[in-house]
Amino acid sequence: MPVTEPIEDTASAQVGPRIREFRKQRGLTLRSLAARSGLSIGFLSQVERGISSIGLTALGSVASALGHPVSEFFDDTPAANDPVVVPMPSHFTLTRGENAATQYVSGQQTYRMLSDRGAGLVLEPMMVHIAPGGRRENAYGHAGEEFAYVISGELLYEVDGVEHRLRPGDSVHLRSAVPHRMYNDTDTVTTVVSVVTPRLF
Repeated sequence: MPVTEPIEDTASAQVGPRIREFRKQRGLTLRSLAARSGLSIGFLSQVERGISSIGLTALGSVASALGHPVSEFFDDTPAANDPVVVPMPSHFTLTRGENAATQYVSGQQTYRMLSDRGAGLVLEPMMVHIAPGGRRENAYGHAGEEFAYVISGELLYEVDGVEHRLRPGDSVHLRSAVPHRMYNDTDTVTTVVSVVTPRLF
């Protein structure tokens, strides 16, 4: 069911404290984590204190630097039902049902996983609902590729310092190493189908 109201930020409130917790467990300073993740010290400090939110791909870099899967930075209870997946060979997955996939909330964005993980499969397909407003994240580059297709609403997608306004039916596909960021500057929720590599969960 399409999201029509701004998405609550309660689940994402746990992300910052867990970054701090895992960082301290490894005995890392913010400077060390910044160097390992490719993110700025100031930004990571704001995320840990709940002043800024962090996107899923940036969180993936932090998770990798801290040696934890992305899912451990969220509430133990997912925002949706556990995946209902038909057992399949490792090269194939089949996910059924509107509520079949797990959801994660990070800042203004809610990510609904569109497939289960299969051994050897590298794509991470997601439905992303982006609430209006919020703080703009810093442009960020990371390993992999990503694709975004707008289903409803509008989205400002900045690639290498140039902003592009995406509307329903528009898409963008890029090498993720190019600095990029997205922002919903409208007053309604924007829904995007996004596919990234490598998988985050």
